[in-house]
Amino acid sequence: MTKQEQLLVDKGEMLPLMEEFYTIQGEGYHTGRAAYFIRVGGCDVGCHWCDVKESWNPDLHPATRITHIADQAASYAKTVVVTGGEPLMWNMHPLTDSLKDAGLNVHIETSGAYPLSGTWDWICLSPKKTKPPLSEIYERAHELKVIVYNQHDFKWAEEHASRVNENCLLFLQPEWSKREQMMPLISGYVMQHPKWRISLQTHKYIGIP
Repeated sequence: MTKQEQLLVDKGEMLPLMEEFYTIQGEGYHTGRAAYFIRVGGCDVGCHWCDVKESWNPDLHPATRITHIADQAASYAKTVVVTGGEPLMWNMHPLTDSLKDAGLNVHIETSGAYPLSGTWDWICLSPKKTKPPLSEIYERAHELKVIVYNQHDFKWAEEHASRVNENCLLFLQPEWSKREQMMPLISGYVMQHPKWRISLQTHKYIGIP
């Protein structure tokens, strides 16, 4: 990355873009809806079970102008999902301004570990143990999606559920490699605690990005 590109990235006018693609939302509340995904490189949260570890190093991904990203998104869909990596490592205001100017609904998937920037129609908070969310994100989240890797994660999920706003929707999602082991436990837990819903990575079942 050149010095000029780094300056533009710092301003949010360029972003390290890992990939962008049009697909079907596979997880959470919006499962089954067509959406354009913008995967931004860079993450220091470091989940050991992360399935996109290649996103962690932002230097591996080309600095891309947000005008290009917005134009691409607008040519495919009405709903855009910004994910990572951890997108809030970067200033999201310029990107979301461009996407909103194009008339798009703009969603984010975030660990909440960095201050919230940007204008969002939907905020999915997926907290991680290695770098917990900042307090400010809980009041703003529309959806809490907790990844369940072991039995202790149910208690951990409840700790976060106690902090979100009353309108936030609650989802438990099995970590992919543990899905056969954890799904019976998640199903039983949701039946005992019906405020929760089950989220599945349906895109992996049907073989799409």
